Amino acid sequence: MQLFPKQLLLAFACCAGALNAAERPNIIYILADDLGYGDVQALNPEQGKIATPKMDQLAADGMVFTDAHSNSSVCTPTRYGVLTGRYNWRSKKQSGVLFGFDQPLIQPDRLTVPALLKKQGYNTAMIGKWHLGLGLETPGGKPTSGKAAKVDGVDWGARITGGPFDLGFDYWYGTAASLDMPPYIWIENDRFIGECTTIKAFHRPGPAHADFEAIDVLPEIGNKSAEYIGKQKEDQPFFMYVALTSPHAPIIPTGEWQGKSKLGDYGDFVMNTDSVIGVIVDAVDAAGLAENTIIIVTSDNGCSKVADIPALKKQGHFPNAQYRGSKSDLWDGGHRVPFIVRWPAGIKAGSISSELICLTDLMATSAELAGADLPETAGEDSVSFAPALKGGAIESTRKGVIHHSVGGQFAYREGKWKLLLTKGSGGWTKEPMSDNSPGQLYDMETDPGEMKNLYKSHPEIVQRLLSQLESDVENGRSTAGPKVSNDTKVNFSKGFKK
Repeated sequence: MQLFPKQLLLAFACCAGALNAAERPNIIYILADDLGYGDVQALNPEQGKIATPKMDQLAADGMVFTDAHSNSSVCTPTRYGVLTGRYNWRSKKQSGVLFGFDQPLIQPDRLTVPALLKKQGYNTAMIGKWHLGLGLETPGGKPTSGKAAKVDGVDWGARITGGPFDLGFDYWYGTAASLDMPPYIWIENDRFIGECTTIKAFHRPGPAHADFEAIDVLPEIGNKSAEYIGKQKEDQPFFMYVALTSPHAPIIPTGEWQGKSKLGDYGDFVMNTDSVIGVIVDAVDAAGLAENTIIIVTSDNGCSKVADIPALKKQGHFPNAQYRGSKSDLWDGGHRVPFIVRWPAGIKAGSISSELICLTDLMATSAELAGADLPETAGEDSVSFAPALKGGAIESTRKGVIHHSVGGQFAYREGKWKLLLTKGSGGWTKEPMSDNSPGQLYDMETDPGEMKNLYKSHPEIVQRLLSQLESDVENGRSTAGPKVSNDTKVNFSKGFKK
């Protein structure tokens, strides 16, 4: 099975020797699940009440990006953008998320970050939650789909196609989707470890391995990540994508963390998450690889309502800091995420960047750091933030960043201006508009909480941002390059009437 066009492979091969192993940094990308910007103590010192010493230390030792955004405000689409450098709504998935039995979202000929780095001589591994669909089959050979299946509705012994192992990763150990979505079973590379013989419910009932328990997954991700790091050598760079399952529901801190935060299960689970991040960082340090290893810690979207945000706020903890909304929404609480980078060889400790970046930017950044040329047909919405790591300005041909809600609504951010093509959140937050404007426009410098709608008073800015959004959609890319096609028609103005 040929996964990538021959011309792309030849292009990568000619660049593989551009940098020697010592010059190419190791890259560890840790993606938390539903961790809010304000959940990290160092980022929210006045209104953050959860202790996160491991992430705080990373921030002190490295750089914090204060204006980083996930490309979507929910799980699956953000993960698509992280691995492809392309906005998810250009694919067939333009709203909502996939479930554990759904088929693969990333096309086999789509270049991914691990595939790019593999051609540059990197070892590549993924540990944790996939949530981008897998080529699972029934015993009769038909593709599975949906939220659940009977135990005898899946061929548990068949090779799993279309997952990490087929998209550039040398190794994968993890789960099909979130821990509230069956199947509840570990996967290694392209095979289930055992088979599902019973039904369990970690919110949604479905097929499960008899020994699989959701509470064991987070620490196991940490342990497997540390184990992999311990096997790496200085003379060959590696890329590791660690997709945590926390603090997403089910909110289940392990015993040693229960009651530690004094804020309830969610606070405890955030502390548990922080400790697992510490396990991974400690493994890098113990292996003697710290100096030239880039560790990035971020999140796929803002804090979820499942955390009981009102109860947390009553106790003084604002999980999305001063930003309005939460997971699923177009308001910044839905997609402004923590973004912390440690790289002793390349970053000044205690640095802060206010540059506007998006999680789609991992692709172009990795290419620059590894000395690779990014093909024009890949990473269409990716801009390298590598210059910012050393205190420089990001050189971008992308005019702005496009935000996307769970319902498929759009927003556009350029500089201080943010345009929302919706009268509300675009997601699960139900708050009435203060006026009858058809959309929303905010000055994010003076109004980061998005409370004063300037839509009617600045029609020229509305029109400019709307035109740029339309152009980015129609061109199939938001960066400079030849026009390419979206996978399907994109209705960026759904429900919006100017």
